[in-house]
Amino acid sequence: MEKKLLSLKELCSYLGIGETKARELVRGKNGFGVRIGNRWYADKNKLDKWLDKMAV
Repeated sequence: MEKKLLSLKELCSYLGIGETKARELVRGKNGFGVRIGNRWYADKNKLDKWLDKMAV
């Protein structure tokens, strides 16, 4: 089963970026950041769509 939400550390590993940049991305207006309580996650499906859009 594939995870739908990525934690910040998983996002860093997935994108190959640092934690500071990962925090900026999930808290931004990109559409893939999800806040649950005081923690931030990235919706993997929306993240992949955003990456495809940004890669063009």
